[in-house]
Amino acid sequence: MLPRIWHPSPNFGPRRGVVAPNMVVLHYTAMDTAEAALDRLCDPKHEVSAHYLISENGRLWQMVREGDRAWHAGRGSWGQVTDVNSHSIGIELANTGTHSYPEPQMKALEHLLAEILARWSIPAARVIGHQDMAPDRKTDPGRRFDWRRLAILGLAVWPDCDPSPEAEGSSFEGPTDVWLDPLRAIGFTADATPDQLLAAFRARFRPHASGPCRDADVQMIQHAANDFPVDVTVRIA
Repeated sequence: MLPRIWHPSPNFGPRRGVVAPNMVVLHYTAMDTAEAALDRLCDPKHEVSAHYLISENGRLWQMVREGDRAWHAGRGSWGQVTDVNSHSIGIELANTGTHSYPEPQMKALEHLLAEILARWSIPAARVIGHQDMAPDRKTDPGRRFDWRRLAILGLAVWPDCDPSPEAEGSSFEGPTDVWLDPLRAIGFTADATPDQLLAAFRARFRPHASGPCRDADVQMIQHAANDFPVDVTVRIA
């Protein structure tokens, strides 16, 4: 087991309607230091917490036991899940949102994720970012987070699609439902605008993309809908 420092937070409660966690949500702290984030996550005045916090150098703190409900996700949804806190384990990564994630931090995350997924039999498709489930108000873990690296290790998912240069440069001219319906089918069901949902998908799978919806976006979304089992990504328990 990856070594961790037990630093309990008072900000937690029992899971509601589920016996065990069945998804993982990744965050960045958006604070200057890991220690500042630790203080906030353990301060009863702020009423926020997470199960784990990983510093830039790979130091790992655990604040809430995995069987309990930490207060990290807030309002949003993923697939049919609307109480994400009750279904998930939250992992905070010390990062301001303006720089890449250091190697020691990523290594620690990979070890921790592998333990969690094995311990609770959580599929890789159920590892998501905070922005995925709350795209109207959150941007973490951000465009600098390497989701493809996790997918290669079986700790997340990645569409089997490599859009052509022509698709990258071509604006999509069809109806929005062509890409919005499969986007919702893979889990992006939050109460947000189509543009916000597309931005969340791009932040994770096409971080270089901007502007109007492109043919490349549609290709990748449709491949994701085929590649990620629907009964895994949207199931309640």
